[in-house]
Amino acid sequence: MAAAGASAADALSAAVDSFTAAGIETPRLDAEVLLAELAGINRATLIADRDLTLEPAVARAFSEALRRRIRREPVAYILGSKGFRHIELAIDRRVLIPRPETEMLVEIALEENPETVLEIGTGSGAVALAVADELPGSRVTATDVSDGSIEVAVANAQRLGFTDQVDFLLGSLPEGPAGFDLILANLPYVPDSDRLPPEVGNWEPAGALFGGPDGTDVISEVLAALGDAGIDAPVIGLEIGQGQGERVSELVRQAGWAGTEVRLDLAGIDRVVVGRHR
Repeated sequence: MAAAGASAADALSAAVDSFTAAGIETPRLDAEVLLAELAGINRATLIADRDLTLEPAVARAFSEALRRRIRREPVAYILGSKGFRHIELAIDRRVLIPRPETEMLVEIALEENPETVLEIGTGSGAVALAVADELPGSRVTATDVSDGSIEVAVANAQRLGFTDQVDFLLGSLPEGPAGFDLILANLPYVPDSDRLPPEVGNWEPAGALFGGPDGTDVISEVLAALGDAGIDAPVIGLEIGQGQGERVSELVRQAGWAGTEVRLDLAGIDRVVVGRHR
């Protein structure tokens, strides 16, 4: 582990060896991100300054971070934060770690330029707060069935200054009937039988991940609940998983959005279904 007075280069080298032995897929990146954040410098400086030595407090914090990462705890949980588009979110094990693919939901909002948005399954508040940040004229209502998620999301809104623009509600949906310009949702969509990497399966909340035998049960339930509650919008965007485009498109059409489109992520995987009223 890192010793006080050791060079950053030596500490990184030892960390990379330890992470590689533990089976971590990105050992150098993870080591650099952790040490740079804990030392309060950017990665470029960390890499370039070969003579940089570690202060005792930094060395201790890095050693503890290494122990946690070797147990396959995600870097974002160790640091307690994750960047998402233009905002930095505080996160912990009560919420999923925001993924770059989820930014596609925010991109739908930018295309539609809505005045009112409903986000279902907000987690850390990533999508709702990013929409508020990039569309300052919008009003966002965001829900989650987890009280821990709502606590994290509200704290993020307070820290980022969006409490007047975003309302967080505990529960699946707000009370209906109600109309919005856009509905967005990142619901659990991992099939129950999927084996996930340790960083995900052993650390992130299972209730926010798994969506039944084929991964679409929660999506189906929420779409039906929207109709029962009389909650509607001209456009809906749902994040999905690999191979779910056709199935979720059919569910969206059955729920009343006759025009559907499947969008792929950068890896060419089904990632978002967009539904529109014709």
